[in-house]
Amino acid sequence: MKLLEFRDLDLSIARARIALSLIAMLSLYIDPSTAGGLFHLNVYALTTLLCHLAYSVGMYLALSRSFADGNLQVLSISLDLFFATAVAFITEGQTSASYVFFVFAIVAAGNRAKSRPIVTVTFLSVALYLLVIFLTKGLTSVYDMRAVYLAIAGYLIGFFSEQRALFEAQLRELETRAERQSIARSLHDGYVQALAGVNLRLETCRALLKRDRPQDALLEITDLQTGVAREYDAVRIYLRSLAGIEQSPAVELAARASDPGFEVRAAFSGRSLLGEHILQIMLEGLRNARSHGLANLVRIDVHEADDKVSITIEDDGVGLSDSSSRPWAIASRVAELAGHMSIHSDGSTRLQIELPNS
Repeated sequence: MKLLEFRDLDLSIARARIALSLIAMLSLYIDPSTAGGLFHLNVYALTTLLCHLAYSVGMYLALSRSFADGNLQVLSISLDLFFATAVAFITEGQTSASYVFFVFAIVAAGNRAKSRPIVTVTFLSVALYLLVIFLTKGLTSVYDMRAVYLAIAGYLIGFFSEQRALFEAQLRELETRAERQSIARSLHDGYVQALAGVNLRLETCRALLKRDRPQDALLEITDLQTGVAREYDAVRIYLRSLAGIEQSPAVELAARASDPGFEVRAAFSGRSLLGEHILQIMLEGLRNARSHGLANLVRIDVHEADDKVSITIEDDGVGLSDSSSRPWAIASRVAELAGHMSIHSDGSTRLQIELPNS
């Protein structure tokens, strides 16, 4: 990941560093085991913690006004270790606050889920902590095991950081697969079917031209052009949604889809190719009602009568905005099967389709 993508995380750590300064100052002030006793903070501890607070605020301001570069990260890690060591010198005892500062330095170094900085900072923390004990108590002190506990804490932080990184990578992979499947399904069920409809209608135009019916072919091409333009707008909206580009209110209103209920009654028989076309017509009618009609309920009825299959698709949506427009994907299938389609739109939409069953 790029450094820019960690900016919010770095700012959160900087805010936590400020809180650490204030909490440590308060805890040492009310700690009765310190040299000054309860409600007392000696001048060395106060000076050190005030300097740490000033560093914490300065780091937060630096991160909030610029991007977090590598040099700033190295500086923050170095200063975290420096202040942890300083706090250890002035508060070393049974209730020393230095342990928290060392652990904070380790956690802050591992905020990018990499093991090498955590190992390095853990090693330095243990070394500095042992140095403080050697200079103040001697290595035979009862506090020697704190360095071991600090090393264990660093190991656990690094281990869980690596596991979190692996889990997030697996999660991103699963999300990517799900998004790819969703995109593939949308392309297959929507735009691939639309292209198939275009191919069918072009074949119809060829047939009309071969029969010397140029006017009918021209009407078919005009209707096809309108349908292609509508699908083009739908593809643009879909691509902009994939790219995360905000839509204008008018486009969002046009792209908004309802999720209507549906009722289907079907009883028919015939050849498999006819059955496929009928099922695709039913599916396209349901999609149109959801995507364009803003309907609450869609009713589809399919039955046989006199060697014909009658299909009725009706919804209670807003109806067609243009009475001359037709659902061209459905119209292309009807034309290929030499069927007939009529549309009634008066506040709702009702498609009546008859197909020969032969």
